[in-house]
Amino acid sequence: MLPEPKLEFFCDLQVELDPIRELGAGRAGQRRIIPIIGGRASGPHFSGKVLNLGADWQTIFADGLAELDTRYAIETDDGATIEVVNYGFRHGPPEVIAAIGRGEKVAPDQYYMRTHARLETGDAQYAWMNNLLFVGVGAREASTVVLKLYAIK
Repeated sequence: MLPEPKLEFFCDLQVELDPIRELGAGRAGQRRIIPIIGGRASGPHFSGKVLNLGADWQTIFADGLAELDTRYAIETDDGATIEVVNYGFRHGPPEVIAAIGRGEKVAPDQYYMRTHARLETGDAQYAWMNNLLFVGVGAREASTVVLKLYAIK
């Protein structure tokens, strides 16, 4: 019998964003880039700062689905660098998505924002995380994204 996966809380992320850069219509939908300019990460295994490099390369489909495709880095408080590659979806009722777009505070349970992530580092102290997969739940705020990542065990 195959084991059922278990989720273990890994970290909270607060990711600070620059304004959206609209690219226009692409092959699959409306394309845009949202620069990642900072933030914090904290959890039972490490804490650190989100570095001012990286972005969310989004596609917004005709039905309102936002495909989230991010890559950024965290510098732990003890000096390690961790790459984060996070992919997911955000969608919900049109009026809720419009409110988010206007920067209004919207309860996270009013829409769906889920991701799957991979973390990678060359630092021997944190190399164990290179062999794990993560899932996340998130919320979009006016100039930040908040995420909770869970290791899949």
